Amino acid sequence: MDINIFDQVFWGNTVKQYCFFVGFILLGLLFKRLVSRLFSLLIFTAFKKFAEDIKDDTFVALLLKPIESFITFCTLYLAVNQLKFPLDVVMWHRTKSKLQVTIGDCIDKIFLFLIILSIFWIILRIIDFIAHVLKYKASLTNNKADDQLIPFLKELTKTLICFLGFFVLLGFVFEINVLTLITGLGIGGIAIALAAKESLENLIGSFTIFLDKPFTVGDVVKVDGIEGTIEKVGFRSTWLISPDKTTIVIPNRAMIDGVLENVTLRNYRRVNFQIGLTYETKSEDVKKIVSAINEYLKGNRNTKDGYATFDNFGDFALHVQVVYLVINMEHSQYVKVKEEINFKLIEIVETYKSEFAYPTQRSVTDAPAIEK
Repeated sequence: MDINIFDQVFWGNTVKQYCFFVGFILLGLLFKRLVSRLFSLLIFTAFKKFAEDIKDDTFVALLLKPIESFITFCTLYLAVNQLKFPLDVVMWHRTKSKLQVTIGDCIDKIFLFLIILSIFWIILRIIDFIAHVLKYKASLTNNKADDQLIPFLKELTKTLICFLGFFVLLGFVFEINVLTLITGLGIGGIAIALAAKESLENLIGSFTIFLDKPFTVGDVVKVDGIEGTIEKVGFRSTWLISPDKTTIVIPNRAMIDGVLENVTLRNYRRVNFQIGLTYETKSEDVKKIVSAINEYLKGNRNTKDGYATFDNFGDFALHVQVVYLVINMEHSQYVKVKEEINFKLIEIVETYKSEFAYPTQRSVTDAPAIEK
């Protein structure tokens, strides 16, 4: 009697089972990209009205890899389950409860873990897309508060989804009673809360920032002497970009407890300093220098309420006080305005044949002789 080749058994499995095993793997490898793209476009239809100005390529690019992973794990799971050996081999056996665990049971748990993980990966990418659309819409408005709120809500939502995914994995993969676990964490939760006291304070600080709105993304602020442009506000910290393009991370608690100055909200920046003229400068020349500085500051379109006065007699210089307000502008422009004014002051002092003083000492021989 002829035996069908597909029914022949090799290493505990028939040829037919091996064919199905290879077939599922090939189908998954060949069509996962196509199916992933089609599935992404199908999901995008649910967001089409919400994201009218956004191209579907952005959505597909975000979901392509997680959906490919989901399809790969599913096809591998179907392929492996076509085999009996060694899946039916018992790894562990307990007589009293008649409980036995096979290799197949372990593989089922592993694939279930990976499939659930890929599903939550897809959900996180959808949240990224929603945040991308909201951020684009926020950029079209003049209100900067929504530009700051959207990244914060994105992080908050993704964190909650990660916690949900963690408990789903505990419940479905490890078969842990999640409700019992949460109840049992009552006392432990208090200990964790105490251990994470600073993190909780920073989290509360982030909510305080959003409620009080002392600044928004893009504002230039100064906190305890540290100046920078607000890049983003996170759960734990606020990110600033300093004038020299250095990223500064400040805990949210410090942002609300420290002395915070919002430079963007002020209309002017005050500049106040002294220049020292040598004592050899004649009084008439000092008057001309002060008058020339006043005339220049009055005509400068970038300054307001500028003035210069002969302030006092220093140890080695005649001090001239210079005060002016610079119209609020970007830091690079502000520095340029100060530089321009400083060069002009040097030019005025040189015009009236005076010099800037610096600490000097006279020797005894240089002192005038005392007549007897």
